[in-house]
Amino acid sequence: MSRPTSREICLAARPSGIPTAADFTLVWTDSEPLKDREVLVRNLFMSVDPYMRGRMNEGKSYVPPFELGKPLEGGAVGDVIESRAPEFKPGDVVTSSFGWREYFVATPEQLHPVGREIQPLSVYLGTLGMTGMTAWAGLNLVEVKAGDVIFISGAAGAVGNVAGQLARLRGCRVVGSAGSAEKVGFLREECGFDAAFNYKAGPVLEQLNREAPEGIDVYFDNVGGETLEAALSALRVHGRIVACGGISGYNDAKPLPGPSNLFNIITKRLTMKGLIVSDWLERRAEFEKEVGGYFKAGQVKHKETVAKGIDQAVGAFIGLFQGQNIGKMVVELS
Repeated sequence: MSRPTSREICLAARPSGIPTAADFTLVWTDSEPLKDREVLVRNLFMSVDPYMRGRMNEGKSYVPPFELGKPLEGGAVGDVIESRAPEFKPGDVVTSSFGWREYFVATPEQLHPVGREIQPLSVYLGTLGMTGMTAWAGLNLVEVKAGDVIFISGAAGAVGNVAGQLARLRGCRVVGSAGSAEKVGFLREECGFDAAFNYKAGPVLEQLNREAPEGIDVYFDNVGGETLEAALSALRVHGRIVACGGISGYNDAKPLPGPSNLFNIITKRLTMKGLIVSDWLERRAEFEKEVGGYFKAGQVKHKETVAKGIDQAVGAFIGLFQGQNIGKMVVELS
């Protein structure tokens, strides 16, 4: 077969502050003929996620930094076009970490098969993908249970909205914060949150105390900063914190000081646990069975914001830090 040409996005420079288009470059790459046990995949959708911002910095972290001049990486779902491995055949649908490009070659071990019967296929990057699994893992990490009052920041994002929906299914009272009236409406009307507020409309602690006057048992932190400080004040004795993300500080050139009330962890005997979803991959089948069942039954909804074309991927990524997405931000490549 003729070899496809793939457009790929490479990191051109390490961003200072919020990334700009100048930090990225779009290149063309010709595919090589397949070797034994290789698979050619055409990406249909790719994911852009806030955590990718940390990988654009130089220095050691929980994942290696992106290399300058090399294609970026991230979640993607695509069609198998050609295979020289018995595990896959043309027409199979797979997820991978080879986003930010239109085509790629991989080994079977680098691919995860998913079913075409669930639509849209981009759900495998959101509710049934790594962001959905992050939400599910976070609730399990601190043993969220019926009767808990849980507060979720960044609640209209890819992780937050699923965490809230799953917590409701567990019998929790769910409170969320988001950055616009539209997002607050989405949380209340579509995701079934018991309460939600716009963190830009006033002090976070005042609004949280109004929505949860008797305090909270769990804080699912996607934001950090002022919101973490508010949650530390609102948490009850023996409360739990899921430390999932801190998007409020991802673009800071110098980290800001921590919450002024961190001593509450001692006085309230709080538990704070960090969450990296890759630690949970051995339980992926359990997640897919549970949350996949909820999704098929209509008990969990999938929400996404879609940009079209790989040339729009950089803008979609930057848009995450400007609050442009409701639910999962994906880029459609097909």
